[in-house]
Amino acid sequence: MNALNDSVITEFRANGGVVTEAMGGHFRNSTVALVHHVGRRTGTRRVQPVLCMADGGHYVLIGSNGGAAEDPSWVGNLEAMSETTLELGARSFSVKPTVLREGDERERLYAAYTAFWPDITDYEKNTDRTFPVVLLEPLA
Repeated sequence: MNALNDSVITEFRANGGVVTEAMGGHFRNSTVALVHHVGRRTGTRRVQPVLCMADGGHYVLIGSNGGAAEDPSWVGNLEAMSETTLELGARSFSVKPTVLREGDERERLYAAYTAFWPDITDYEKNTDRTFPVVLLEPLA
């Protein structure tokens, strides 16, 4: 983990899932979640702060990586997992991740996400890559 992610995680956990100061207030007025994942190659357990949108009873993440040329590693890690943990607000629960790289459902969710967080379109300008959509389905 890097120092920026550490500051977001620390503030998130200290304030019941609310992040207003870390990263210069970048996440103020945003829904931040912490998604747990395990490195495919290393087996290292990791926690990634992400912006999270609710869609019915599911949760949606976008693998923008700030508009970098490659997907963030956490997307591939989640793609290899059948179950993981999501921290949202003061809750922590198990979810089933599904990575959507194409198709109507990906397009619908991505359009909803751009309405939820319009800044994502700025990241699109930095790359030719199609951002993967991660759909998280809560488990019992």
